[in-house]
Amino acid sequence: MFDQFLKKAEELLASEQSFAVAVVVRYQAPISGKPGNKAIISSHGEIWGWIGGGCAQPVVIEEAKKAIADGKPRLIRISPSSTPEEGIVDYTMTCHSGGTLDIYIEPVLPKPHILILGRSPVAVTLAKLAKAIDYAVSVAAPEASRESFPDADLVQAELDLSQLKITPQTLIVVSTQGHQDEEAVENALRSSASYVAFVASRAKAAKMVEYLKGQGLSAQRLTQLRAPAGLDIHASSPEEIAVSILAEIIVVNRSAKGVQKSETALPSAGRDAKDPICGMTVDVRKAKHTSEFNGTTFYFCCVGCKQKFDQQPDQYALAAR
Repeated sequence: MFDQFLKKAEELLASEQSFAVAVVVRYQAPISGKPGNKAIISSHGEIWGWIGGGCAQPVVIEEAKKAIADGKPRLIRISPSSTPEEGIVDYTMTCHSGGTLDIYIEPVLPKPHILILGRSPVAVTLAKLAKAIDYAVSVAAPEASRESFPDADLVQAELDLSQLKITPQTLIVVSTQGHQDEEAVENALRSSASYVAFVASRAKAAKMVEYLKGQGLSAQRLTQLRAPAGLDIHASSPEEIAVSILAEIIVVNRSAKGVQKSETALPSAGRDAKDPICGMTVDVRKAKHTSEFNGTTFYFCCVGCKQKFDQQPDQYALAAR
């Protein structure tokens, strides 16, 4: 079983997918989960492994998705009686068996991947700085060489992106400095990358946008082009411009995990409901357990919560308002 757990983690790491590891660290009988039980949860809520029965799994999946989204680990406790304790996220145990579980959840996120198109002084400095903070770096540009980019993970001597692995989480920076600018920016915007920045003046960027409109790129996609690239720190030298770009990338990547937001696909407003018993967020589109009371539909994470509500619906419905 442990071999299968490691194999799944290795598969997800190799494919650069975000996931979370949940490990049972403490329990009080009677309960099925035991210390050392562990599971892997994907950003979409799929689960591999074992951390307890039907009451524990929905809670763990929900908190794992939150951990992937914000990049922060958490310790959760599922128990019959909730006693708030600093540093622990409390949930009410609704299974009839009772018992208590403490589960530690750790997000595992792929390294941010910067793809640099161009071999300008800004590109060279950016590659060096990005590697210094342990980002994955790829470079694609005509005549790009390993000598110019000794620390890059991959160096490709052409602008063809078809052979490169580009995901919505890839951060593309175009720093071609007049060498095939149009081809580089167009290729970048036609990829699935959520972040595309162009090192250019505002006047040059405006002309680029007009050119790309003529190439059939949508207005929506063109609004996603960041030009001039980088934060406005009044940078002037290639080194300062590279710093401003990396700073912007860090901000984007840290803001609710920025571009990773699209991968985690957090539920949008109006599709969620709060379980009035345990407080867990329930996706109303997938909810299997519901009850009607006074013309209102209530959604539950498990049958135990529904049964408890149905015994005293007026009490729980009032508390839920």
